[in-house]
Amino acid sequence: MSEEQDILESGNSSEATRHPRVLCILPAFNEQGKIGRVVAKVLDTNQVNKVLVVDDCSRDNTYQEALSAGAEVIRHERNLGVGAGIRTGLKYGKDNGFDIAVIMSGDDQHEPKELKPVLDRLKEDRSYFIQGSRRLKGGETVDAPLFREITTRLYSAVFTILTGKRITDGTNGFRAFYLSLLDDENINLDQEWLNTYELEPYLLYKAVQSPRYNVLEMPITIYYRGEAKQYSKMKPFRDWWRLARPLIFLKLRLRK
Repeated sequence: MSEEQDILESGNSSEATRHPRVLCILPAFNEQGKIGRVVAKVLDTNQVNKVLVVDDCSRDNTYQEALSAGAEVIRHERNLGVGAGIRTGLKYGKDNGFDIAVIMSGDDQHEPKELKPVLDRLKEDRSYFIQGSRRLKGGETVDAPLFREITTRLYSAVFTILTGKRITDGTNGFRAFYLSLLDDENINLDQEWLNTYELEPYLLYKAVQSPRYNVLEMPITIYYRGEAKQYSKMKPFRDWWRLARPLIFLKLRLRK
């Protein structure tokens, strides 16, 4: 741990004011061979105080690999979904005095070196909700399958139409915000229907629609590594519906 991180962990109130405590949350399911590399790269940036891996009942060596790489690890005793993993991480952050949450992919899709500009911008204003975008100038997609390119662009267009806020990359899992956002009575993550892919678009939708937050997109890189079958654990149609239904339910006020 760096000297700066030691100061941040010490609990000194003036230091905490100037240097908010940052938690990086990595939801993971069967990410052996990747998760350790991700943890190490995030820690090497010296931009976060702690890396928390939420192991969603993996059947491989994800837990031990993340632990050995220097992360704190919480393991779900049964597989609940990526949304439940993120929720567990956010609750941990709130309960342990962290100020900022950064959510990244546990499968090495994101570039940890891009953490610094995101966090620097976020620290300018507590109302910012920063959403990563591969579509902005400076962002990039590496080796994306054509189907993924088409569907992610289409989803972002629908998100923009339904919310009235231009979002260029609504499915991007790289985001950062102050955990005080979760104190908002209009945001309720403790809903079982948010356990899988629903939680992330739910959170983005709520932030976009609230006058209390200023949603900013910042350019980031997305890597699609390995064989085509490794690109994503998402199942066509079923999981795209899970991404879409928070937009529909919230727009029609069927859920809160």
